[in-house]
Amino acid sequence: MHDRVLGCLLGGACGDALGAPVEFLTRAEIQTMYGPGGITDFTDIIDDFVGAVTDETQMLLFTVEGLIVAYLHHFMKGECHTPTIVHRAYLRWFATQGGSFFTRSHKKGLAGWLAWDDRLWERRATGNTCMTALHDAVNAGQPAKNDSKGSGTVGRDAPFGFVARVTGVPQAFNLAVETARTTHGHPSACFSSGALAATIAHIVEGNDVQEAVERTLPILQRHKKAGEVRAALENALRLRQEHDWRDHLSELGEGWHAEDALAIAVLCALAAETPREAIIAAVNHGGASDTTGAITGNIVGALHGPSCLPNEWAEHVELRDAIEVLAQDFTAVIEGRAHLEELGRQYPGR
Repeated sequence: MHDRVLGCLLGGACGDALGAPVEFLTRAEIQTMYGPGGITDFTDIIDDFVGAVTDETQMLLFTVEGLIVAYLHHFMKGECHTPTIVHRAYLRWFATQGGSFFTRSHKKGLAGWLAWDDRLWERRATGNTCMTALHDAVNAGQPAKNDSKGSGTVGRDAPFGFVARVTGVPQAFNLAVETARTTHGHPSACFSSGALAATIAHIVEGNDVQEAVERTLPILQRHKKAGEVRAALENALRLRQEHDWRDHLSELGEGWHAEDALAIAVLCALAAETPREAIIAAVNHGGASDTTGAITGNIVGALHGPSCLPNEWAEHVELRDAIEVLAQDFTAVIEGRAHLEELGRQYPGR
């Protein structure tokens, strides 16, 4: 389980970092800059750092933190509304991005060690939808008042898949959907998060990517407003049969919408021969390369564990040490062997 959790988080960070320099570029522009094979390694320097991540990974880590705090609330206080608690974690991320009165010099006023890490205070292409929704939030856990189906939800919500070990797949799906609603109001954004959570959950149960997606489709079928997400995943399954499947990625979109980003990631994870090839394909299609790379990394990392990632990525990606700590603590929670009082001091939440 620890390998799956660490692989999922680390894979997501690696895909995010690889795709960050080429976000917004077309496939042709990427090939002009990096050669026919596109970008294949961490080469660009962002904020004096090679392997820098974006808000995708930052929010992914706060998702894990929120899920750990939710577990602690449930077992130590006997009460827990997971979407509200994870939303509060997003509000802490919001503070690190200059979205409140907190500054680095006042960061100790925020609950938990993650928000105290100076590296999380770097602003890396923060999404307008998330920032606006969090700014406008009156009460934690309430649905956002927008109609956005941006891919910011699905890029952060893979950890909900591991919650299924405790709650079961349908409830993990529902929790991801409800939490996504706190920042994105469009059903396709929310059900994309639920679909990724269910896919990860089925992978953790021992299914391959094809089987995991096929088992997720009936869950989506039960929700009338999940039609766009279901259709996008069905298209991804269909296109995997194409010999030149990379040339068909554009048929799924550019990854700006949640269902497009999820479908692109699924197709790359299904059709590529290796995890490295899958992540490289996901970032070289043109569009929201950091998001599609991150989701692909989540999927292949959960399937194969961290050893599937190139050492030159895994060893140098930003926040590697924080990812390892969160993976260890999250695994302890999932497996029911967490030391509650000790974790409670590290993850006080609120």
